[in-house]
Amino acid sequence: MSDAQSLPGQPRGGVLSGPATTRAVNVLAPNPSAMTLDGTNTWIVSEPGSDLAVVIDPGPLDDTHLRAVIDTAEKAGKRVALTLLTHGHPDHAEGAARFAELTRTHVRALDPALRLGDEGLAAGDVIRVGGLEMRVVPTPGHTADSLCFHLPADRAVLTGDTILGRGTTVVAHPDGRLGDYLDSLRRLRSLTVDDGVHTVLPGHGPVLDDAQGAVEFYLAHRANRLAQVETAVENGYGTAAEVVAHVYADVDRSLWPAAELSVLAQLEYLADHGLIGGN
Repeated sequence: MSDAQSLPGQPRGGVLSGPATTRAVNVLAPNPSAMTLDGTNTWIVSEPGSDLAVVIDPGPLDDTHLRAVIDTAEKAGKRVALTLLTHGHPDHAEGAARFAELTRTHVRALDPALRLGDEGLAAGDVIRVGGLEMRVVPTPGHTADSLCFHLPADRAVLTGDTILGRGTTVVAHPDGRLGDYLDSLRRLRSLTVDDGVHTVLPGHGPVLDDAQGAVEFYLAHRANRLAQVETAVENGYGTAAEVVAHVYADVDRSLWPAAELSVLAQLEYLADHGLIGGN
């Protein structure tokens, strides 16, 4: 979900589909909306010279898109060997089972209900396929099962919906929790500071070339929104819907239902920390 008009992080312009780093190629799914921006980014990641590739987030159940992902890999001389999911929302995961059927691959995810095959994903796991190495980074908050994938050779991180190419993401209460999300953003900031990550490969929107700037913007945005919500409650706005209408007055009304989920997450966070009465 986007609820801001601009995002620091040096977003790249131009066409979203195509190579983004040495090892990552995007195939944009044809499912644009207010929530998915230009559509879902389906990432093909592989080591140069290898004939094996990993696909992250096949996207919606759209045979034309799924076959386009396979065709893109095959034209590069690669075979899809594994499918990974950043989280279980349908715009990322709905096509996973069909994609696994087409490619005869396993699907690995944090949520056991989304897996096809014996292996899941957990914090600290390292994915190795055809010389490629990716590290699993747990980033709950947008959803409880959200993961990012650190691609150290390209100094990049694939963020799913935890960080978008523009705007900001929704904390999808009650599955998503604000405290977890803030911890996840700090974890991603440590990747930029301690591990040299400078590129964000998001689940929606353009690639960001200033990962640290993007994370700092998200943290500042969340702190500002939290203060606005707390002030709104102090001023008598009693329900989440009332808070949304007041705090998100400058946001497209089509996004208010999603904004209400984020507000519910913020109210829960404020109550848990004793900053407002229980909701």
